[in-house]
Amino acid sequence: MTLAPPPPLSSSAVRLRLSAQSTQGHMPRRIDGVWWPRSTDLTSELPHLLGGLPPAWGHVSSVLVDEAVWASFPGRLLVADQVVRLRRTTNRHAPSTVCLLAPGRGRWDLLVVPPAATEAEAGWLMDSMDTAVNDNLGLGTAVR
Repeated sequence: MTLAPPPPLSSSAVRLRLSAQSTQGHMPRRIDGVWWPRSTDLTSELPHLLGGLPPAWGHVSSVLVDEAVWASFPGRLLVADQVVRLRRTTNRHAPSTVCLLAPGRGRWDLLVVPPAATEAEAGWLMDSMDTAVNDNLGLGTAVR
């Protein structure tokens, strides 16, 4: 198991847009948000992502990522004193995503913007996401 370094205090804002929770029906969304990591080092990026999620999502215990996008990474990572299991997928026919699993809470799928994307490219993807900035209700967040 690998210990994740604590996120630095400066420049630690996660670049993340989450879709607003639906108020009508319970139809699942295919994509729950967009994440733009700063590098392909999952062990340094994941603590930022998990720290930027709404508290209502609970503890994410398992993460599934496209192995072609990320530098090598361990099978488990200790983040904020909790073990997160990291799994790989080789699905090359779809856009890169990260799947977050929280027992008893649910599953969330985030589109991953390549770290090398320009701000304009990433901005277009992130702005196209239906968002809500409402941290008090835990409905969604937009952080840059």
